[in-house]
Amino acid sequence: MTQTFLALITFLFPLAYSPGPGNVFFAANGAYFGFKATIPANTGYHLATFAITAAIGFGFVAAMDLVPQIFVAMKLAGSAYVLWLAWKLFTADALNDRQTARPATLWDGIILLVLNPKAYVIIALMFTQFLTSDTNNQTGTVLFITAVFTLNNLIAFSLWALLGDRIAKVFHSPHSARRLNRAFGAILAAVALWMLVA
Repeated sequence: MTQTFLALITFLFPLAYSPGPGNVFFAANGAYFGFKATIPANTGYHLATFAITAAIGFGFVAAMDLVPQIFVAMKLAGSAYVLWLAWKLFTADALNDRQTARPATLWDGIILLVLNPKAYVIIALMFTQFLTSDTNNQTGTVLFITAVFTLNNLIAFSLWALLGDRIAKVFHSPHSARRLNRAFGAILAAVALWMLVA
């Protein structure tokens, strides 16, 4: 298991820590509401991550192969949802104006993962690399890979949320805060378009 763990972390590191829909979403929420406010959405995202990763590991990907329209529908819905989040962020006022804004919830985190087809591709790819037909104790291996994948993502998203929180402390004036919101909104919109066309 030690060799599998090291190989898995090496495989996952660039995927988990580079900018993507989840990382940018949590960085933006960390900037707008502070690190602590990101915890419910982060929890929701990673509860969904664990459940979906385990399901794919135990054969859910076969169902998606049988009905490829599911993947297309999720791709469109996921891109639309991230674009909507980007628009909300882009049009948000200063960081200290929280009367109409609210932190992302546990359900927002779940929806973000469920409607992110790129996550399904990464998860399926991960299992093709680290789970083979001759693997001993496949159930234990699936659960091990699922736990490592989920924990690694949780750490990455938490670091991005913390980075957003720290950046916001620098951009504390209303004018610079609006610019920060618009920058995060534009980045998130670009990620949504990438999700759609890639």
